[in-house]
Amino acid sequence: MSNYTDEMVARISNAYSAAPTRETVDALSAELDRPVRSIISKLSALGIYQKAEKVTKTGKVIVKKEEYVAQVQAALGNEFPSMEKMTKTDLERLVKVLVS
Repeated sequence: MSNYTDEMVARISNAYSAAPTRETVDALSAELDRPVRSIISKLSALGIYQKAEKVTKTGKVIVKKEEYVAQVQAALGNEFPSMEKMTKTDLERLVKVLVS
């Protein structure tokens, strides 16, 4: 037996499809008197939940160090195993120099 009626599922689906944000999830949670985790779980079961990307304090999308290493190696056309020991800041600067 489901905790959600067909009308509730339709409401969740329509609202989230129109505005796929955390604010929509919070509003649906308050409106339907269900926990936020339950709404997210239902959206996931429906296959429409979009996980929010993690961002830094400045609002930039987080890029993993491995991605910078891959970009540098692709730009240089060679592999450098010790490059993984460089700091993320240095790798980011190196990518800017090579790509620009």
